[in-house]
Amino acid sequence: MRAIVQTETTTRDDVRGEVHRLRAQLERVQGRRMDAPVLPVLEPLAEVLPGGGLRTGSAYSLTRSASLLAALLAGPSQDGTWCAVVGMPDFGVEAAESAGVDLSHLVLVPDPGPRWLAVAATLAEVIPVVAVRPAARAADAEVSRLGARLRDRAAVLLVQGPWPQAEASLDLADPEWSGVGRGHGYLAAREVTIDVRSRRWPMPRRARMSLPAADGGVGAVRSAASAVPALPRLEAVG
Repeated sequence: MRAIVQTETTTRDDVRGEVHRLRAQLERVQGRRMDAPVLPVLEPLAEVLPGGGLRTGSAYSLTRSASLLAALLAGPSQDGTWCAVVGMPDFGVEAAESAGVDLSHLVLVPDPGPRWLAVAATLAEVIPVVAVRPAARAADAEVSRLGARLRDRAAVLLVQGPWPQAEASLDLADPEWSGVGRGHGYLAAREVTIDVRSRRWPMPRRARMSLPAADGGVGAVRSAASAVPALPRLEAVG
């Protein structure tokens, strides 16, 4: 009986060790932890993001949309997490506050100059969420060093533009504004389709939501965050 128990225990230990070995190998290849915690985001976005939030130690590629960026910053800042916005002189703090961003946990660096990447890397040492609009293409070695710093500090990088080895990329499409009558009235809300692509999924996720909603925030129009055929890549819709 003892021999059988020892064999079963040994087998379980071997399987557990093999799982840990494979996980470590995948983490080395992907450059990130498989079980990294996530920072909270607003509920409609949580339905389409990998892990339901912003995975620490990772970068995200965003279309150039101020409303999408503000919506992503709202959840972490409301939770008490400090956020920084780098290289976006046109970032509107009033609109961001309407979207739910806690301005008491927001740092702005409107014009970092040509050293935008160094500024973003320095901020990532002390601020958990850093958003940046690249002024130029970064060298592969610099991207790798920043990625290592993100993982070491458990920080998140939100990039307005393409970014190598991004955890996910977020695009917007099919904008529809409401609130305007026959040639008059005020724009009140906008519906968009958000398209999220990640290496963690075989197909993109797609959902329709209000961004911004009538109150300036984000709201779910349809909670259909299932995998669907990919949307074509589009430019920013604002």
